[in-house]
Amino acid sequence: MHTFTRGQKGKLSDLGLSSRFEVAIDLQLPGAGADISCFGLDAGERLGDDRYMVFYNQLASPAREVTLALAPGRAVFQVDLDALPASIAKLVFTAALDGGGTMRDLAHGRLQLGDAVAFTLAGADFAGEKAVILAELYRRDGQWRFGAVGQGFDGGLAALLRHFGGVEAGPASSAPAAPAAPSAPAAAPASKVSLSKITLDKRGDKVSLDKRAGRGYGRIHVNLNWNRGTAAVPAAAPAQGFFGKMLGKAAPARGSGGIDLDLGCLYELADGTPGVIQALGKRWGSFDQRPFIALDGDDRTGAAEGGENMLVNGDRFDEIRRILVFALIYEGVANWAQTDGVVTIALPDQPTVEVRLDNGGAQRICGIAMIENRGGQLQVTKLTDYAGDQRDLDLKHGFGLRWKVGSKD
Repeated sequence: MHTFTRGQKGKLSDLGLSSRFEVAIDLQLPGAGADISCFGLDAGERLGDDRYMVFYNQLASPAREVTLALAPGRAVFQVDLDALPASIAKLVFTAALDGGGTMRDLAHGRLQLGDAVAFTLAGADFAGEKAVILAELYRRDGQWRFGAVGQGFDGGLAALLRHFGGVEAGPASSAPAAPAAPSAPAAAPASKVSLSKITLDKRGDKVSLDKRAGRGYGRIHVNLNWNRGTAAVPAAAPAQGFFGKMLGKAAPARGSGGIDLDLGCLYELADGTPGVIQALGKRWGSFDQRPFIALDGDDRTGAAEGGENMLVNGDRFDEIRRILVFALIYEGVANWAQTDGVVTIALPDQPTVEVRLDNGGAQRICGIAMIENRGGQLQVTKLTDYAGDQRDLDLKHGFGLRWKVGSKD
């Protein structure tokens, strides 16, 4: 492992890296969070194509040359440098504080390229900046190189976007651009990036989202992620309740000692048909057919950086009445507050909706959010309803399902 310091640079070939590898970024910021992003820049170090800004509202570049998986305090990019178009000359990795504090509050920061390079940062490296340019991958003389930057930056994510030549969508970008000189060729339209993110803080908080003009809601992506660190697990008590009977034990132990959550939902279609989507019983659903909701597999290890994912066909949203998104603790903790869990609901051309699992007791299941069709308008409400099992959650919200013992095997 090569250890880099601020300002140090090196060829990827000399570091033992190929064109495909992982860029993992960990930032410990007590009392605050950070929005971690990757900017794909042209030879002039400008964001010429907004599709190459990979961040919480856009988790992949057009051909997935760069993809992002987010977890609390952690971001993992998968990069394929050979797949990038010739127009992308540099990838710049940044972090901007989401909320109060400054980069001086950073307890520990680390950026790692595969198993080859590590670059660490600390709060003492900064003053009152709200953001940081962490590192960059760039082309020079036909070769890709890595540079450890660690440069503090005034302003947040919007300021970083402007610095790299991007334009924020919405009222903040409504001022007309200066006209080009008459002899200059017509310029391409300015990139516009939506930085909007809506956090539902309190139980009962809600937000309504409008359809895209002349279209439906598109592909609705529900992601559950959490802190996978090892947690002390108390000795298992005898299995109790319906959920305990389904698993046959109170706290399954698969040897990792880490935290594993499972994502699922209760749903009701427009004609009144109820159902459940979950790994238990292999009820994966379907995206293109009824119920137009599909669980994207199940991570049995609890180690996948992308967490658990569910897709809703928003172009068929008129056939859905409501979806209760839930998570259950499959392994590793006895209290939801220890999971540091977060659910994001992302729609095309819409702000990302974020719900954090920031309280709760020892119950095994949490009803996180309700997605409802309100006269054709999509409404998301934060629930954070904690219950012993799926049946209890169903009874509370009146889906009317008939439950029996199920298994993930």
